[in-house]
Amino acid sequence: MRNRVIGLTIGAIGLSVLLVNVQCQVQSRMDHTSSLPPQQGATHLLSRQVKGQVLTSAEMPALSLKFDNAFKYIGGQDFILYEVARAEQHFFVDADKQGKIKRLYWVQFEGYLPDNSHTYHYKVDKSVKIGGLDFIADAAPRNTRAGLGRPDSDANRGRAFLEAKGYRMAGDDILTQRLVHLVDEAKRNELMIIYMEDLSGMRLTAADLSPNGRAASQWGEISKGLLERAVKGMEVLPR
Repeated sequence: MRNRVIGLTIGAIGLSVLLVNVQCQVQSRMDHTSSLPPQQGATHLLSRQVKGQVLTSAEMPALSLKFDNAFKYIGGQDFILYEVARAEQHFFVDADKQGKIKRLYWVQFEGYLPDNSHTYHYKVDKSVKIGGLDFIADAAPRNTRAGLGRPDSDANRGRAFLEAKGYRMAGDDILTQRLVHLVDEAKRNELMIIYMEDLSGMRLTAADLSPNGRAASQWGEISKGLLERAVKGMEVLPR
């Protein structure tokens, strides 16, 4: 989990909060083969561009993210987070015709503002290299109705953006895989990619996979597969 100066809870709480209560709902379906112009976020125009399945960032970091054709880009937003950092979010979803989300990629570019000296700190239990970049990796089973978090968190902002758009998670219990790349040596900028899956197909709940749950012994194998699927569904292409 993320441990931040001044106690920011930007990512860890975000995994469960994003899809809470009414669950995830996302922007009306766009033609994912078209070129999408910059969109108006909560505060600023987006600085990253999306064309087809490729999200391109010119800086912090300079790279392109290419997602599997099963995922449709449904928009993004940019805002000032907790008055100390700027965050830009983008969402790609795999959903059925009824708008029920089976899988989701949440991409977040984030960096502290120049008027502070805060840095990002993580406990690193696992890391993975993707496209030549190092990512801190952690995973968890979660129930989307648990843990609301701060109303002004990045997760709640993301939920507010998504839930007005007509999609929802297929179930309350999900698997989440977080991948974090610290962009600069000063650790003031990061790229966070969160991959989510509906858990109902496994006939398990988040509680079942908790340390004291009936299927706790399966978590090692399940989390291994989750990471593999998260990595398989995207490409990281440094520029």
